[in-house]
Amino acid sequence: MAHSLHSSSSSPAPFRSNRPDLATDAIRTAREDLAACFRMAARNGFEEGICNHFSAVVPGHDDLFLVNPYGYAFREITASKLLICDFNGNVLDGEGVPEATAFYIHAEMHRLLPRAKVAFHTHMPYATALSMTEGDPLIWAGQTALKFYGRTAVDRDYNGLALDNREGARIASAVGDADIVFMKHHGVMVLAPTIAEAWDDLYYLERAAEVQVLAMSTGRKVLPVDPAIAAETYRQMRDGDSESARLHLAAIRRQLDAEEPQYRH
Repeated sequence: MAHSLHSSSSSPAPFRSNRPDLATDAIRTAREDLAACFRMAARNGFEEGICNHFSAVVPGHDDLFLVNPYGYAFREITASKLLICDFNGNVLDGEGVPEATAFYIHAEMHRLLPRAKVAFHTHMPYATALSMTEGDPLIWAGQTALKFYGRTAVDRDYNGLALDNREGARIASAVGDADIVFMKHHGVMVLAPTIAEAWDDLYYLERAAEVQVLAMSTGRKVLPVDPAIAAETYRQMRDGDSESARLHLAAIRRQLDAEEPQYRH
């Protein structure tokens, strides 16, 4: 299912006399944070073989992004394995190339949506299952789902694999002001200003989808929350959400530091 990117990125990056400093403390922290998210996503069953991809704009360089290399499962990713690419497909730092759909989707997301500093794309099972059903994916019946109230979009025009810039641009155009994109027949995309917030949304999105699928499986009618209460609960949940996300990421890093510290290497 995964495809290698056949472009200029298959060769060494072109010489740049003004080559940026890609070894700063901020970039190292971003590498470790992103690697931690890959490892914990694998633990939670969010990955799919060597498919799916997480990316983050490189701190201090809005024209570059970190992304996982083609051919590695999430549980294999370490900070140093992550690639730094530009929007033309050149790999400026790291060994290997990005998976083709990873490049064509994520480069366009970051290029066309500057607010999307981080983009996590998965085929995690429960959220993906809801992308395959009739109607809007979330019913707004569970409290956890209300974290996403008014923040979702649906890309209804599934068009096969994203193997060129046009498909990446089309997906980006479907996002609008949303942070969460259900890609019909495909999976989900989480967009965020920080790695911590992307992880927090990804985790709770799958939890919300899981309990909804369980409720639907009972065969009984699933009752949505009153819209006014849903909107107010959303406001309550979003108050301090960025700090909660920061603490959530710190918690997963402590777990990995104790049990799987190689993610930092």
